[in-house]
Amino acid sequence: IQADGTDGNCVTFVLHDEDHTLGNSLRYMVMKNPDVEFCGYCITHPSESKINFRIQTRGSLPAVEPFRKGLNDLMGVCQHVLDTFE
Repeated sequence: IQADGTDGNCVTFVLHDEDHTLGNSLRYMVMKNPDVEFCGYCITHPSESKINFRIQTRGSLPAVEPFRKGLNDLMGVCQHVLDTFE
């Protein structure tokens, strides 16, 4: 994961070897956080498996925090689905 941004509360994360499956699910989980002002992603080109994932937060909360929380929450949901299936 590579992060690029002018300040800590507005960052674009570059996720390699990913597609809409992770992008849309993670966007949903991050947007549930009330401290997130904007969250979106785009796939740079259909022939590249790379996502630009942008998060902008309110106040002084660093964007990496809701990104990390969104990933952890998504892993929890996936684990719950797996446990229920088994």
